[in-house]
Amino acid sequence: MKTNKLSRRRAIQVAASSIAIPYFVPNTVLGSPTRAGANDRVRIGLIGLGARCRSLAQDSLAIPDVEVAAVCDCFAPRVDSILNDLGKDQSWTGYTDFRKMIENEDLDGVMVETTTHARAWVACHAMAMGMDAYIEKPMALTIAEGRHMVNIARKYNRVTQIGTQQRSIPLNNWASDLVQDGAIGKINVVMAPNFVGPVEWTPKPGQPLPAGGDEGWWDVWTNQAEMRPYHAELQYGWNRWASYDRGGRCFGVTGWGTHSYDQIQRGLGTSETGPAEIVLDEPVRVEDCGKFDPRKSTDDETGAQYYNMAKNVVGPRGKVTMRYANGTELRLHLDGDWGPGLGCIFIGEKGKIEINRDKVAANPRRLVTGSDNPGHLTVSENTPHIRNWVDCIKTRERCNADIEYGQRSSSLCYLVNIARAVGRVGEPLKWDPTTERFTNCDEGNALLSRTRRAGYELPT
Repeated sequence: MKTNKLSRRRAIQVAASSIAIPYFVPNTVLGSPTRAGANDRVRIGLIGLGARCRSLAQDSLAIPDVEVAAVCDCFAPRVDSILNDLGKDQSWTGYTDFRKMIENEDLDGVMVETTTHARAWVACHAMAMGMDAYIEKPMALTIAEGRHMVNIARKYNRVTQIGTQQRSIPLNNWASDLVQDGAIGKINVVMAPNFVGPVEWTPKPGQPLPAGGDEGWWDVWTNQAEMRPYHAELQYGWNRWASYDRGGRCFGVTGWGTHSYDQIQRGLGTSETGPAEIVLDEPVRVEDCGKFDPRKSTDDETGAQYYNMAKNVVGPRGKVTMRYANGTELRLHLDGDWGPGLGCIFIGEKGKIEINRDKVAANPRRLVTGSDNPGHLTVSENTPHIRNWVDCIKTRERCNADIEYGQRSSSLCYLVNIARAVGRVGEPLKWDPTTERFTNCDEGNALLSRTRRAGYELPT
């Protein structure tokens, strides 16, 4: 159902309105009560075939009007692996160049599940080639890169969904609306975790290229980053290192932090803006992300199931406080052994509401026990988010996690990293959310972008 020409969906609507449908039209075209017809199905390609992509692929296969048509990864063994596993009963075509996949396949959209440092390059090229895009979080490696992605999406009128799936979870949205509608009065403070930042790569002797990889593959994998000798810790542990992500681990600034800070933006109703001031509250130290003393968690601890995942995560941390123009203060102070690891706590004049992934708590408790509470998910946490993207591909409406919203939430992550890198403890860094620049910190502005390696410039 491509939108740049007469779509399969529109074609069958036109045909149905002008002639009687012959009795021999195959059921695979017309569909049935349990299966969408071919002309109603959205054809997608998958790019970047790691564990996250496999999870999304499995959930996409369960949605009747989604058709996974092709898969792509620059590392050929991953293409072979998914074709022989999830794709063994599918008619998928495998590629190592996503541009050839888009050129050859009649796709409506792509899911971009690559490494973070390659994500903007792939997504921007795909959108410029006419693809609607589901883009993994964090959507970009820098604030400037993210803004370029937004501009590309708007220029080519693309439907975009960033992979902050809590935006499509009914309970999260219901509780966010409670906050916005004044259930706890004016919001004075929001509490969220003090996440672990990225680590700089220490040069190591190169290792032999893996089976199925060659110099050309390693060049493509390295993408915009500095060319380094191949090392397995780069290929498989890239989310730890600053050149490839900005804290993408469990309890990392751009790993869990993207979800937590996006929940803040959703609850405050600031999805298209950001804070006005950022303060580093203490010197940055390499440390554990909590004490993790033995204790029994309470029923109101929405993050209890994530505590063990954060245990033993070590890295650079430093508490940061942000302030919005309306006076709301965001304190990024919580440890990994207490509080909502993927959410936040809104503290207002009349109480507090804690929102985590598909979990809520409140004081007073009656705030979240009403009959209008939608309850917990009965499907995968990915399913409503994919469903929303597919629906918006058809209607051309904005998705729940539109790329502008993703840019603003990702920016909070990078503002934390920048405040820590600048290191001015106690000194407010003034941020203009309209221009997305500091007004009193040239050193911070220098960290809003980075030089891209030749050959991996972003399209315009």
